[in-house]
Amino acid sequence: MQFIVKFKMTNKFPYQLLSKSEMITQMNHFSALQIPFLFIVDFKGESGYIIQQNMINEDFVRFSTTVLDLNLTINSQIKAIEWQITPPSLSNYQKKFDFVVKQICLGNSFLTNLTQPSFIETNLSLLDFHQKGSAKYKLWLKDQFVVLSPETFIKINGHKISAFPMKGTIDASIPNAEEQILNDPKEKAEHATIVDLIRNDLSLVAEEVEVNRYRYVEKLTTNQQDLLQVSSEISGTLAKNFHSRLGDILFTLLPAGSISGAPKPKTLEIIDEAEAYERGFYTGVCGFFDGENLDSAVMIRFIEQQEGQLIFKSGGGITAQSDLKKEYEELIQKVYVPIS
Repeated sequence: MQFIVKFKMTNKFPYQLLSKSEMITQMNHFSALQIPFLFIVDFKGESGYIIQQNMINEDFVRFSTTVLDLNLTINSQIKAIEWQITPPSLSNYQKKFDFVVKQICLGNSFLTNLTQPSFIETNLSLLDFHQKGSAKYKLWLKDQFVVLSPETFIKINGHKISAFPMKGTIDASIPNAEEQILNDPKEKAEHATIVDLIRNDLSLVAEEVEVNRYRYVEKLTTNQQDLLQVSSEISGTLAKNFHSRLGDILFTLLPAGSISGAPKPKTLEIIDEAEAYERGFYTGVCGFFDGENLDSAVMIRFIEQQEGQLIFKSGGGITAQSDLKKEYEELIQKVYVPIS
């Protein structure tokens, strides 16, 4: 299922921020009536937007699941990307890392996704990134943020629901990179934990849940380097009347396991204390329901605009086997945009 969503014009931001209960009610209602809509939900699942297809205004929001031809971009006058990052200091990151590892050693979590913001300086605007990016999922919200995500959250086709957790990243230029990441004990344990968590999550809303593909590798081209990322595919079967409960189903699965951790409730408490900043919409989910089927993404590769400053939020999974410097390097490595 592929589509590009663009719509009509108005002069001011036309959408109301909704609460969790309001989003669930609207999703259930629109889905039951087979009304297409876009949804954007923050990390904690506390607020977001539900926008009917015929109400979406391309001056304020753009969403796509297709890869754009960069030769056809609007801002063709931009010849090269200027890109400078200021990540958190290693000493600052270490305090948060050490806290997470301590919680893991105490048995409060098996895996915690630790993220932090980095400042970026670039000659591109948020809309430029949306137009020039080649990501699987792209979302732009005017003067707020842009998402260029490679990670599917869930897809629903017919009565089949599928999840695609992504865990594991490595520089593709490293000799035997694919073999290294697939055989790394820490990466193997981290991925297994997330697959088990997502399988359990899907079992709350579907029957006949199974792992269809385990730890397959995909290559991503970015403005900095080529990366290899590891994913799995898990699927199940929804009840015949699931459309009237689509909002309940989606919110049962939030937050996404790949960007929170396990066990989820306690790990979310650890994330709150360790990160000491608000993720907001970063690592939330966005997607489109076309009246029958649904496609959605985890909002990673995320650039946010705050008082004229651009902030790139990134991170990775921490386990008892994690190495401080490797995790810090991974956080920085993920500060990229998928533009070749």
